[in-house]
Amino acid sequence: MRILKLTPAVEKNLLRARHERDREAERIATKIIADVRKRGDAALFAYAQKFDGVDLHRAGVWISQRKIAAAPKQVSPEFLRAARHAAKNIRRVAEKQLPRPWSLEVEPGVTISQIVRPMDSIGCYIPGGLFALVSTMLMTVVPAQVAGVKSITVVCPKPNLELLAAAGLLGITQIARIGGAQAIAALAYGTKKIPRVEKIFGPGNRFVTAAKQLVSGDCAIDLPAGPTEAIVLTSNGNAKWIAADLLAQAEHAPDAGSFLVTASPKLARTVQNEVESQLVNLPPSNPAHKSLRETGAILLAPSLEAACVFSNSFAPEHLSLPQDPATLLRKISAAGTVFLGPWGAQPLGDYISGSNHVLPTGGWARRRGGLSSADFVKCISIQTIKRPGFERLASDAAALARAEGLLAHANAVEVRK
Repeated sequence: MRILKLTPAVEKNLLRARHERDREAERIATKIIADVRKRGDAALFAYAQKFDGVDLHRAGVWISQRKIAAAPKQVSPEFLRAARHAAKNIRRVAEKQLPRPWSLEVEPGVTISQIVRPMDSIGCYIPGGLFALVSTMLMTVVPAQVAGVKSITVVCPKPNLELLAAAGLLGITQIARIGGAQAIAALAYGTKKIPRVEKIFGPGNRFVTAAKQLVSGDCAIDLPAGPTEAIVLTSNGNAKWIAADLLAQAEHAPDAGSFLVTASPKLARTVQNEVESQLVNLPPSNPAHKSLRETGAILLAPSLEAACVFSNSFAPEHLSLPQDPATLLRKISAAGTVFLGPWGAQPLGDYISGSNHVLPTGGWARRRGGLSSADFVKCISIQTIKRPGFERLASDAAALARAEGLLAHANAVEVRK
């Protein structure tokens, strides 16, 4: 894992490399989306064979409900316990996040209130490279259920037994064997086999992320949640633990970005050695080998203050503050999720702490936070205006309308006087 001095040029190169990858992914995703819109299921079947090695003609698009129902009996008790534990914590957090109805009399005769209604239909994208990410299904399905969503369609290119078992625990019955940008296109526009949904949720690789952004004008999306990003920001701490967190996020994908940002040359060298020591224990096929070599880095900042400035500019998906967290947190303004203290191992947030792991990447943490149950509902404002309220508002409303040259607006008020 390379050590780089954190200069303005290095920062610029890191940010530029991320955006260059986005543009290439967008070009490819654009072609795939257009093909699915034109050829529908024929394109979907062809891409499943090409990219995932799945023959949908033989396997079928949908997993049978019988197979889903049987899956919990075919996995280990340890897995079922862990899945239930994670679902319980995710549900508790989602219930806390859910927007509430409210009502306010802003002045006599004028009451503004809010009602909360769930989405009718959503699609949950579950990455399925070497292993289907069971945790992502929990992170997307459980908040949707808390919100009261009626129709939940899950897509995953290679759903394994554990994914089906978790689906069985959650009562999910619609799971399609599709993935990639083509799955996003199918959910956004519909095909004969795949129903169109109102909103798409879930993280994916850079092609999936690009596809979600491209279809967002026609179908709502949760947020751009692409290749994993992680920063550990500290100048002291347990090098073995820091290296382990960097490796954990690096193994998500070859283009995952894991960074230690520190003002300590000694810690930089110690963590570098520790990363190499732990990396040899991972099989050569593990994506961490490539992502740490080509994307990740140890960044040596002139000070912790400068490290915080860089972190806010980068706006990482995951940020760990293992030492002096209270002081450093006050300087942080952009991150998908923040882990405080040395015991905040990042995989706890990936799986089981209850905080959602569908998080903004690519700098989007400067604009919004991670997924919550609020993303699955619509907050509808209700206006109750009685005659005393009308009389208090009418003259000023008409004056504002006339100032904008909207005479019909003014008339719609004045005609009631």
